[in-house]
Amino acid sequence: MIVVGGEALVDLVPGEPLDSTVDGGLRALLPRMGGGPYNVALAAGRLGVPTGFFSRVSNDRFGMALVDRLHASGVDTALLQRGNEPTTLAVVALDEKGSAQYTFYTEGTADRLVGDPGALPENVTALSLGTLGMVLEPGASTYETMLRRESARGVLTVLDPNIRAALIADPAAYRARFESWLPDVRLLKISDDDTEWLTEGADPIDAAKVWTSAGVDAVVLTRGAQGLSVITRAGEIARVPSRRVAVVDTIGAGDTVQGALLAWLYSNEVRDVSTLDADGWRSALEFAAKAASITVSRSGAEPPTAEDMASAV
Repeated sequence: MIVVGGEALVDLVPGEPLDSTVDGGLRALLPRMGGGPYNVALAAGRLGVPTGFFSRVSNDRFGMALVDRLHASGVDTALLQRGNEPTTLAVVALDEKGSAQYTFYTEGTADRLVGDPGALPENVTALSLGTLGMVLEPGASTYETMLRRESARGVLTVLDPNIRAALIADPAAYRARFESWLPDVRLLKISDDDTEWLTEGADPIDAAKVWTSAGVDAVVLTRGAQGLSVITRAGEIARVPSRRVAVVDTIGAGDTVQGALLAWLYSNEVRDVSTLDADGWRSALEFAAKAASITVSRSGAEPPTAEDMASAV
């Protein structure tokens, strides 16, 4: 089983414009279930591989909807914790290219109060973490403990930092903490933009080589129109282009890449990514790029199912 840990929240996504004479040109906000790790779990679960989600989710109406959507996507919730604190909210603004910018409301919310579950079940083969879960305390320390403990017992550990800079009060401290995780991360999935923020402007390929020398087995770079690349200790060994589709918005695109990579690795019984050759990585990246192209053709984070993947050209 794959376990994905991190926040579940509600994205408030722009809908139709309101009356500008009354509401100053604001748009109606539509609630969409989200959160980076939550979307990763949905993506892997919808692709038909055994997936569990670990977090603390509110008992409020949003929390009930989040859990219902996990069940509808085939995600196991046995590890899920519940609380009466409110659900985290993210207000989304879209630019002219459909790229999302977020304003977060996180104070006193359920997901950041997650408690340590102890060692994960023996059937867990991969643990995926990232986004706000690795930033907001006290939950961030819980996920960090899990990362180190599961790495030590041979679980495939996967990280997508998915930087939300507005919530990182001390960038230097976060960058140092990120570097401390690298020996316990087997697969790092990261965007060009996040690489630039973490390294303060280094070339993404050069940065990936530094991270592999620090202990990461493979770095998958998401590069927008340039597609996906993978860098191992042998250097850049595979690259695939992005698929051309009509983009509605990019919400959940990177999360879909992460979930699809996890699903491909599980389906192909890969527990040690250092054993993958260039052809294997190319197949994995093509699968992830295809899944992401379906997500960006839809409004909000709506990862594809296995049936969607089979029917897509």
